[in-house]
Amino acid sequence: MTRVLIADDDDLMRAGLVELLSNDPTIEIIGQASTGREAVERACWLAPDVVLMDVRMPNLDGIAATHELSRTAPEARVLILTTFEHDDYIFRALRAGASGFLLKRTRPEDLIAAVHTIAAGDSLLSPSVTRRVIDRMARQPTPELTDQGKLKSLTPREREVLQLIAQGLSNREIAVVLVVEESTIRTHVKRILMKLDLRDRVQAVIFTYESGVNRPRGPSRANTSPDRTTS
Repeated sequence: MTRVLIADDDDLMRAGLVELLSNDPTIEIIGQASTGREAVERACWLAPDVVLMDVRMPNLDGIAATHELSRTAPEARVLILTTFEHDDYIFRALRAGASGFLLKRTRPEDLIAAVHTIAAGDSLLSPSVTRRVIDRMARQPTPELTDQGKLKSLTPREREVLQLIAQGLSNREIAVVLVVEESTIRTHVKRILMKLDLRDRVQAVIFTYESGVNRPRGPSRANTSPDRTTS
């Protein structure tokens, strides 16, 4: 069972999410919260696998709540679910430790799939959000390389895979580029995350651009499938 906590200040939205997710027999709704503070407290107490987190909530917004959860309940993975697709929300949420960011207009079946993806330890962004992450990083000035020790721990092939991740390619696409099996790429991704001490693929993209390791050339190659950045 995937244990889910729903945090949203809209009573009707919470009720709708409960009804929707309850249609999946492998998902258990273990609690609800109407404020960010409640979300943090109940996550620490109930130990959910996934927290569905709204952004705009009273008494600690969803992004601040996500940041607190990353420290107090790191095993609870946060999926931001919001009406607003603003760059500021996206980047603050990802830096706060969210593992995914979806819009509330996402199709029901995609939302259910997203919960399972996040619970499995992968990261997930909607296609438009993936493009925003990569394109915004591309516009930033190239900083001095940081974390040289961690970067030096990567093999040449792992560094190549990291650069392709930062360009928005999926594991399948990377496998095609490097002419290897997709399972081999999954292994590389896991080792990269471990060596760089990153939680998931989303953090890998941000790390790669912020460290100056990679700069994209031309438009991002983000796909149109909802599991674009799953690892």
